[in-house]
Amino acid sequence: MNTDLIHKIMKADRRAIGRAISALESNGQSAYAIRQALASRQGSAHVIGITGPPGGGKSTLVSAMIRCLRERELTVAVIAVDPSSPFTGGAVLGDRIRMGDRQSDSGVFIRSLASRGHLGGLATAASDVIDLFDAAGFDVVIVETVGAGQSEVEITRYADTKVVVCPPGLGDDVQAIKAGILEIADVFVVTKADLPDSRKTESDLLAMLALRRDKNALPEVMKVTATRGDGVEGLVEVILNRPERGRRHEAGGAREAYQQLSKFIFSDNLAALLGFELVSATKGSATLRMRVERKHINFNGKCHGGALFAFGDMALGLACNSRGQLATLIDGQMSIANAVEEGDWLIAHAYEVSRSRKVGSYQVRIYKADDEEHVSLMHGTVYILDKPPVGVNQAEEVSASSL
Repeated sequence: MNTDLIHKIMKADRRAIGRAISALESNGQSAYAIRQALASRQGSAHVIGITGPPGGGKSTLVSAMIRCLRERELTVAVIAVDPSSPFTGGAVLGDRIRMGDRQSDSGVFIRSLASRGHLGGLATAASDVIDLFDAAGFDVVIVETVGAGQSEVEITRYADTKVVVCPPGLGDDVQAIKAGILEIADVFVVTKADLPDSRKTESDLLAMLALRRDKNALPEVMKVTATRGDGVEGLVEVILNRPERGRRHEAGGAREAYQQLSKFIFSDNLAALLGFELVSATKGSATLRMRVERKHINFNGKCHGGALFAFGDMALGLACNSRGQLATLIDGQMSIANAVEEGDWLIAHAYEVSRSRKVGSYQVRIYKADDEEHVSLMHGTVYILDKPPVGVNQAEEVSASSL
């Protein structure tokens, strides 16, 4: 890893940050080193997630918020997630066009990311880019989701403050406030407040929130006309007064999970033999990478199916043991869609589908790092025991024996 690049990132060098983002998007060999180098330098930025239906005025609102934040002498980084081009795979809309007047400000960095088919309103690399901006010293990181509709709740994993944009005149009285989106908001913003229907949208939101049992944690409902700047100052003031910082590392115990799973994979003989590396982890999920080498190739010159299953099984095993209880696979099935060549870098992302006191269901997606081409999908059912993973006990024994 180029230590000079990391040093420049810490100095908020724009060219170095751009190079690092490109590396994280391509998910190549340097991406892993960048993640590792920046892991201990995060947690100070306020991450604001902006989500809502397409055409709701999210980009215009973000541009107005940038102006208010800069007037407070805060540095701002923006991640604008756009739909992918079916031809190039790049961002279609390029929200930086709407925020073009902010690009010349040295205290503002705006980057569009292509969703590349990733569900939940974000891009695959969004989490890494948030961490990069945080490590680079930006005071505020704004993440604008792709605008795919009511399922965009993945932002809850990364944002300290979630702002749900609710434009008036959507047709259905409660179209913008259905279950899911309603439940994630810290602040509701009725955009285009100069339109006649804005008052009705505001009253509908307040009526829905009145049904909540917990009256002490109700989100704010604010009206904004971003094109004129009306209400934006008040919105920014409400957001900045929220004390949360670094929530994405605390919610789900990401740091604790990563440290624990790092010990597990380090002590796993097969992981060492096949070259599995831990990329990221939270409670209930784990992401690994592997470079396909000669030892993984079968007699047909392709990556052995057994190596793929072992790769997926390792990711699944780490994910299901990340909650501090021993879990063991009792049923696993894998479908393989595309062949893998020697030299390819693979990513395995395992995540929790459901989990009860005794049984858990997990899914693992394996894809190529360079173009995210789907390789295989694995489903697994695990049995959960009421004791810690064996790796925890081994780590404690090793620690005690070294005293």
